Amino acid sequence: MRTLRSRIGLLVALVMLLASLPQLSLAHGSVYESEEGCVIQFDFYSAHFNVFQPQTRRHTPFCEDLPDATESVFVLEYLHDTLREVPVDFRIIRNTSTLGRFVRWSDLQAMGDIEVNTVFFQRSEPQPDGVLSVLHDFTEPGDYVGIVSAPHPSRDELYYAVFPFSVGLPWWQTRWRWLMAPLGLVIGWRLLNWRALAPRRSLA
Repeated sequence: MRTLRSRIGLLVALVMLLASLPQLSLAHGSVYESEEGCVIQFDFYSAHFNVFQPQTRRHTPFCEDLPDATESVFVLEYLHDTLREVPVDFRIIRNTSTLGRFVRWSDLQAMGDIEVNTVFFQRSEPQPDGVLSVLHDFTEPGDYVGIVSAPHPSRDELYYAVFPFSVGLPWWQTRWRWLMAPLGLVIGWRLLNWRALAPRRSLA
């Protein structure tokens, strides 16, 4: 019985630990963390990826969720020389998908005309210096999806990077699913052990 209680206590402590990490970073979409920082990947193209909110967070870089609904600067530093030779489209849409943070480009295509939910679009000419900066002023908090696309330098192919992110939302509102998983495990474990001990109690 003591062992059972200690295990449950350990799981509860895990839930509380997760709840105490508001800056917990969970990779999703085409943006992931590497040893050299955040990277955005679309097919063979890739770039270092950071977002800055200079008015409220000064020089603090973000690569996923943004804490404030304010002016935001998206910076891509190309890791492939070929990317410097092609135009790059940068689009931000409202995330209306039921898939939330796990939405992909194929899911967005299935939704139909993305222009309806587009809040920002910029087509950039080739960047010889390999750095693309995009400025957008978010006026409303919410869930968004960033879409970066670039063509192949010689073939008629277009590559997409999709990264869902939130703006100006409390950390618990964007991470609650991850907190509910261990909490559900604790509740399920307690129910199973309660049922296992029920016959013994009835015999007593």
